Formats: sequence, C-alpha cells, structure tokens
Amino acid sequence: MLAVLFCANSSWAQAPAKPKPGTKAAAKLAAPPKPFNLAAPIPFDKDVMVGKLPNGLTYYIRKNAEPANRAELRLVVRAGSVLENDAQQGLAHFMEHMAFNGTKNFPKNELVSFLQSSGIRFGADLNAYTSFDETVYELPVPTDSANVFERSMQILEDWAHNISLDTTEINKERGVVLEEWRLGRGAQQRMRDKYFPAILNNSRYAMRLPIGKDSIIRTFKPQVLRDFYKTWYRPDLMAVVAVGDFDVKKVEAMIREKFGRIPKATTPTPRPNYTIPAHKDTKVVIVTDNEQPNTVVQLIYKRPEVKEKVLGDLRADVARDLFNAMLGNRIQELTQQADPPFLYGYSNYGGFLGNLDAFTAFAVAKEGNIQRSIRALLDENARVKQFGFTPTELARAKTELLRGAEQAYLERDKTRSSSYVGQYVGNFTDQEPVVNIGFYYDFLKSTLSGIALKDINGLVDQFIRNENRAVVLMAPEKDRAKLPSVEQVIGYIDAAGKDLTAYDDKTIDKPLLPKQPTPGPVVSETKIDKIGVTELKLKNGVRVVLKPTTFKNDQILFTGNSLGGTSLYDLPDFQSARFASTLIALGGTGEFSQIQLGKFLAGKALNVSPYISELGEGISGSAAPQDLETALQLLYSYFTQPRRDPDVVAGFLSNQKSALAAQLATPTPQKVFQDTVSVTLGNNNPRRQPLTPADLDRINLDRAVQIYNERFADAGGFTFTFVGNFDVAKIRPLLETYLGGLPATGAKENFRDLGIRAPEGQLTKTVRKGVDPKASVQLVYTGNFDWTPENAVQVDALAEVLEIKLIEKLREDESGVYGVSASGAYGRYPVPRYTFRVNFGCAPENVQKLIASVNREIAALKTNGADAKDIAKFKAETTREQEVQLKDNSFWLSYLSNQYYNGDDPLEVLRNPELLKTVTVESTKAAANKYLGNNLIQFVLLPEK
Repeated sequence: MLAVLFCANSSWAQAPAKPKPGTKAAAKLAAPPKPFNLAAPIPFDKDVMVGKLPNGLTYYIRKNAEPANRAELRLVVRAGSVLENDAQQGLAHFMEHMAFNGTKNFPKNELVSFLQSSGIRFGADLNAYTSFDETVYELPVPTDSANVFERSMQILEDWAHNISLDTTEINKERGVVLEEWRLGRGAQQRMRDKYFPAILNNSRYAMRLPIGKDSIIRTFKPQVLRDFYKTWYRPDLMAVVAVGDFDVKKVEAMIREKFGRIPKATTPTPRPNYTIPAHKDTKVVIVTDNEQPNTVVQLIYKRPEVKEKVLGDLRADVARDLFNAMLGNRIQELTQQADPPFLYGYSNYGGFLGNLDAFTAFAVAKEGNIQRSIRALLDENARVKQFGFTPTELARAKTELLRGAEQAYLERDKTRSSSYVGQYVGNFTDQEPVVNIGFYYDFLKSTLSGIALKDINGLVDQFIRNENRAVVLMAPEKDRAKLPSVEQVIGYIDAAGKDLTAYDDKTIDKPLLPKQPTPGPVVSETKIDKIGVTELKLKNGVRVVLKPTTFKNDQILFTGNSLGGTSLYDLPDFQSARFASTLIALGGTGEFSQIQLGKFLAGKALNVSPYISELGEGISGSAAPQDLETALQLLYSYFTQPRRDPDVVAGFLSNQKSALAAQLATPTPQKVFQDTVSVTLGNNNPRRQPLTPADLDRINLDRAVQIYNERFADAGGFTFTFVGNFDVAKIRPLLETYLGGLPATGAKENFRDLGIRAPEGQLTKTVRKGVDPKASVQLVYTGNFDWTPENAVQVDALAEVLEIKLIEKLREDESGVYGVSASGAYGRYPVPRYTFRVNFGCAPENVQKLIASVNREIAALKTNGADAKDIAKFKAETTREQEVQLKDNSFWLSYLSNQYYNGDDPLEVLRNPELLKTVTVESTKAAANKYLGNNLIQFVLLPEK
C-alpha cells in the first residue's frame, strides 16, 4: 500500500528519540538563541568528503569507527524503472540481479563466493535494490584486510561498467526474477495495479513498476538488457559511497584509481526527469479483492516536493516535524478510547514520489464504519484548522524533537556507518541536504523557541486542499455491495469537520509513585571479570546482572524475568492470562491512564513494557542514563500499582474482534498456511489454535488483573539484567530502591510443562488457498535436543551450509526460487527441543521437483558432510558477526538474560572461537544425520485451482 511505499526522508543520521521536560534538553529551549541567517544555504556536513571525477562520477567518503574494522560501501546509479522503454519493462531490476552473476574480475558466482568466504552473507549483508529512479548496490565489508577491502572496491567498479551479461547467465536468471515477481503477487498487487494509474495520474511512474512485466522477463533478447546497461550505467549517473573505519585519503585514492578509468560517456542520452502531473479533480478509486481481509481508506493530498536548500527550508521542515508529532499523538489517542473509530489510523506529511510530497491520512476501518473512519481522520485535521494545537502539545513536541537531536548528538561517535549511508544516497539521487548533527542540534536549540503555534496551525491549510486530491478505498470483495459510491466518498470528505469542539489536553501533574519504596539492600556481590559482569543479590531475593559498557553514550537496556507464565493457568483462564499484561498496559499505571502516562513521559528517552509468556513473566525496557530512575519508577509501578481501565479495554477488544472477524471472513492464503503450521506443530493443542472472536469473549478483565497481580506479586524469583552506559557503584542505590523495594513472598515458582510437542514421524499437510499461481513450502524437522553449546554450534553450522548449498542448487542451478532459507532453533524449556526448517516459494508445478532437490542435498550432507569451502564460509561469517556482536548492547542483554534464564555459564561466550573449531566435515555429517531425521512435517501451500 502507498502508506508503506512512500515515506519522508530524514536529513540527518538518526531518527529522533523523545526529549524530556525538566532536563538539560528542555532547559536549552530557554537559553538565549544563537541567531541563524535563514536565507543562508544549508551547510553540507563537514565530516563528509565529497568529490567528482573527470568522468562525472561523484563520491562521498566519511571516516567512522563504529563498528571497528568495518565499512559500508554503496554504488548508486540514477537509473531505475522509469528509464525503461516499452521493451525493457523490468530490466532495470533484472540488471541488478545480473550484477551478482558474473563480472570481468569475478566470473559467474565467484563474486558471491568470495564475499561469503570473507564473512559477508548473501542477502543479509550483500544486497541491492531497484526503485523507480535509482538502483543501489549495498556492500558491507571488513577493513582489517587490505586485500578484501581492495577486492570489494573492485566489485563496485565491476558493477559500474564490467558486468558480464553472459547470455547463458541471463537465461538462467529469468527464472529467479520470475520467482521474485511471483512472490509479489496477491491481493495488494492486484489492487495496486488498479489504483496506481489514478493516484499517479497516469504518469510514467504508474506504468513502470520496478518488478516489470513477466511477459518481457520471459522473452526479452539479451541485447535489450545490454542496451539498458550501456545507456544508463555511466559515470555521470553514478556515485560511490564509502563510510567506515579506514583512512579517508587512501580510500579516495582507490576510488580515483578504479573509477577514474571508467570512460566518460561521449554522447550520453539525456536522463529525463519524469513528473506526476497535477489535477484539479479528486481521484477516487474503490477496489475490492477476494483476498483482502479488511477495509482500508487512504486520503492523499499531493503538493510540489519541498527542496530544502536554505536554512529557512530547514526551519520549515522542523515545523512539519512538530505538526506530524502532535497530530500523530492525537490520532493515536483515538485508538485508546472506549469506542475507537477505526482499528488503526494515522496522518502524516512526507515525501511521496517523483516531484511530489503528500499529506496522507490512512485508516483501517471497522466493518461497516467507512464513513466514521474517514470522518474521524478528517475531523482531527479540521479540529486543528478550527482551534489549533494547544501550547502544552507544542511544548511537548518541541522537547521531544530536541531530546531526539540531543541523543543523536551524544551518540555521534557511536553511530553506525550504516546509519549514514542513506543520507548520501538521498543527496545524490534527490538533492536532500546532508546536515551535520552538531549543526542540526545547535540549529534546533536556536530555532525551536521561535516557532509559534500559528506557524504550526497554518500548515493544515497548506496540506489539505481540494485540488490534487486522491482517495483509495480497498475492501473485501464480499463487501462490495455495502461500499459507498465515489460521490458518497467525496461527500464524506467535504462534510467532515462539523460540530467539533476544541481538543482538551488532559495531563496529570503528579509523581509516578505516591511514595518512595523502602529500599532493600544488596546482600551479596559477585564479579565475573572476564566478561565485565557484576552479579548482585538483593535482600528480597531479586538477582541483578550488570554489564556496564561504552558501546553507546546514551543507552541502557534492561530486562527481567521469572518462571511461571500462562502455563500455570488452566484452559478456562488461558485467554485472560494470555492478554493480562496487554490489558494492564492499556490501563496505564497508578493514577495515570495510558494517554496521560504517554504525556507524562514525553521527552524522556525510555520505555518499559511488562509481558506474560507461556513459561514466564517479565518486564523489558530501555532508558537514557539520565532517565534511568524514571524508568525504574515505572517498572516499580507496573509491579505494584497496575491500573485497570474497563472502557479502554472494551474498545481494544472491540477492535480486535472486528479485525479477527474480518480475517476469518476473508482469510489470506498465508494466514491459513501459517495457522496450519502452528496448529500442526502444536499437535492440535487448544493453546495453539488461531485466535477467534469467541476467544476474546472469554477474557474477563477482573480475572486478567488478578492473574497479572499473581504473576508480579513476588519479585524474589526475578533476575534483572542491565547493559549499557552506567557505573555499577552509582546505579546500585537506584537498584536497591526500586528493585530491592519490590514485594517478595519467598515462594519458589516454576512453569508447568503442558506437554505440547510436535507430532513424531512423517507427516504431510497440503493447504489449498488463493488464486495466484504460487506455492509455499516449509519442511520442518523436530526432536529432542541435548542442551550443550557444542550441539548448538553444530545446528547453526548445519543451517548455514545447507542454505548455501540450497541457494546454489535451487536458485542458481535450477532457477526455481527467488530465495530459500534453512534455519535451526533450539530451546531448553519446557524440555530441550530443536526445530529445523527449510522454506521457499516457487511455482506450483515445481513443488515436488524442488522438494526432491532439497532431499538430495540433505542426503548428500548425511553421506558426505558439508563441503569444506562452505564450512569455511560459515566460520568466516560467524566470526565477523561475533566481532560486531561483542560490542553491541542488544547482543549482551539477550545473551546474558538467556544464559541466566537457562542456568548456563555466562562465560560461555568466550568459547566461541573454540566451538567454531569443532565444526568439521565429519561433524556436519553427524549433525545432518542427527537433526534431519525421521520427524519431518512437510507443509505445502497451493492455489485453490
């Protein structure tokens, strides 16, 4: 859908987080502003070297040491699907595929093989994309090997002008591209094909979707593809982007040497810039489909794209950000009331396509409530138009925006290279500004105080206008007779905004906790120096695992859990237990409703979420160091003062029932297929059945609150893990107060083994659903697992070597799939078990042939073990991945919390190099025989006809 396809681009490296009142970020709003000349050009980020070669190629180079010994490389070509002639539709994208199928210096599949052996995964790391206006090749590479880095830069050069385009390889790739085309088919594609010409006003964009036409992909002459490459892959339409841990001068010299030898185009074909024509009328498209599960309304108000060139443009962009934030909060509140007008909705101003921006309003309507959904969306816009935003809303939005910039500024030396490259791609393709975060932060501090309510309120008149307006209504085919006419839809829109009252910004000016907890002291402390971990035991039984790091300057992550969960409750209470934490979160906490809590926390960089799973309960969150105490107060509040809000819960359950009813009335093929997989692997247990409206009727709020209180009544069984920028000594008093003060009964609980296991033996489940000529296959092996790190690494290795081989056979040799995955998972509770899956999509007629190919590869693994080269690739990829993980807060939080949850040795991570050595040809042979055994369930999704 358009709501997903088109979004605004940010002009700086990191998306803003939330700012906070009463902190130094808020205080800076009141500081004397440093004046900026709004007529001055937006300065280009001084940390980026930009240059142009004599042949016209542009380059962007930035030194960035996060992560260490890594770089992000991009080749950007301002050639996408809009440049295709009638005979080339789909060939810009096909060209992208061929870049991986042989170049001058890397024949056939040697390019992918070389990169895999250097620790770069195909698909996950090495990738590319084609859009309407550009094609971008993505290559993350190590920099601690001069040879690998030089060869990687050679790959970029080869892509620019030395792709082989061998006829045999072109013909083989047709099948792969057709399988990608097949994957994109479905209700969304069918409806998009109907509404795109209208909302894009029959422009070139409407006629040149990047995936192209299957008839052309099947039959084009290879020379037609070569012509596209020769015409549009030329240096004046190209940029090289390099961001990473390297010497900038050396990288510039390498770029000049390699890309400088690309000949300058002598008689280049002028690159046309296509536009989407304006229109005075309202384009209304009403489309239905048998596989569309719900009714979606989208209103699009198109206007000329804003090009940010001077600081006044940047100030206007800030005003739009504030507008989007405040309107977004209001619409979010509509879904948190007793009778929400829609299942989901938003309004936002941002980038669109071609030469246009757009203000977009979007809603997923409840069944039979199209008019109400449209009106609710537009009434919020009209409310701003009539009454404006409130001063308190604007103050919160400013504080949030400034806090987000402050966070990005504080993390400027810890920002990953991958966060930067998008800016430079956008600058080359669309002249987007590249703003240094230090400059942007200073600009915000100076500018925000001068942006008044009238500046924001006036934007509605700019955004919402009758001309250049488009409306898309998508609905299930079964509801066609109930849908309004085009004239009625326009009438709904034009009639919106009547009988409105001003928005009431209700807030609570109270502390989260009515009184401070009674602290519980630390009774024991253990240090694990080898991994920099400190373990504390508090008087109430709470265990706390602390790992201070310097990986991020403004981040602390935490989680806490204990055993129990919904497993302890019998089936009549299952749904109440399953939704207990969700219903409590909907209620807010203490005296704060969910909406009031959001306003109270505005500007604070934190989040805290309670949860109850099948085997346990817990709480997870994050906070900036300066907001950690507030996060801990919220954590304590969720434990001790959960809040029930019957009206909000009733609205939530009403929405969920409506959504589920729509899904059941028009189930998508993938939904039916995945439900079949879940039910079968759950051995048809009642707790593994798809959720239905009747299940929601079994939820009792009082019982859910009671269950929640039971699960969080005793903190003594909880283990909390904290990772991030903190000092153990300084954090200790906070932990003693807010964790040590939690209630504890001394009871010891465990989960209950419900006995849910996948069926044993051989089983085949075939689902027939859908009209598109496509199939999905999932092969699932299951069994008991001997819980050791040695076995875990063998499962990981088996998955990787099998996936490498399946990509070679099913994609490269047989051209039967676009992608294929092999994955292994294992868990210790309730009993140690493993699940090994092989997934792919294909043409229905190829299902059995490709399953047979998978089985042959598995049989070869069982007989011979893995190819030694594939094992080396697995080891290289895993080693490179672990190097980055060891300097990542999220990894350590997950690792440590899992080790303590499973009762495993926290020092296990130090054994990774040793464990990798245990993977050999013989070990993969043994693993294949052990884990790809007789417990196999084969799932196949086929079309109905």
